[in-house]
Amino acid sequence: MKVIVGLGNPGRRYEGTRHNIGFEVLTELVRRHAVGCRPKAKFDGEIIEANIDGQPACLVYPLTFMNESGKCVRQIVDFYKVVANELLVVCDDFNLPIAKLRLRPDGSHGGQNGLEDILQRMGTLIVPRLRIGIGPLRADWEPANFVLSRFDETERPQINACVARAADAVRVWMNDGIAAAMSRFNRDPVEPTETSANDP
Repeated sequence: MKVIVGLGNPGRRYEGTRHNIGFEVLTELVRRHAVGCRPKAKFDGEIIEANIDGQPACLVYPLTFMNESGKCVRQIVDFYKVVANELLVVCDDFNLPIAKLRLRPDGSHGGQNGLEDILQRMGTLIVPRLRIGIGPLRADWEPANFVLSRFDETERPQINACVARAADAVRVWMNDGIAAAMSRFNRDPVEPTETSANDP
């Protein structure tokens, strides 16, 4: 069993905010791999047991609000007896440019409060994470207000494409591991080149 945790805040008030990008990626994974699977409300969250390319996966929406995300994650890890490197946390990062993906097998929380709580409760920094760029932080905004703002109409197409790409990255992590996912998704996607009508 692999556990994929999307970070965000529960409730309609927070839908579509920058801080909830982890929830959006999880919802895309549900759409692809868990259609018809019924969510279960337990462990201070909502979980959906899915099948990704023949492998069991537990998709987790913590419902404790961002700063206590680890409360939910710790219970699920204990219940399923999952080791830390079989857990993937999907979260926002305003230090990354918008729509940039950054996978890492371990490291500090980098100022992301939900990831910080998870690392503290897990007792290790060796927790794979997929950060999604929502920045840059605007100079006239406080970080707390910025992450709770919504993407504007010029950003939304980039974010929709990024959410789909992040779901692809999760699948590669499931099948081939963190190194393969990093190699493929930590770089910018290659834009298709235009060809002329005379090209073969």
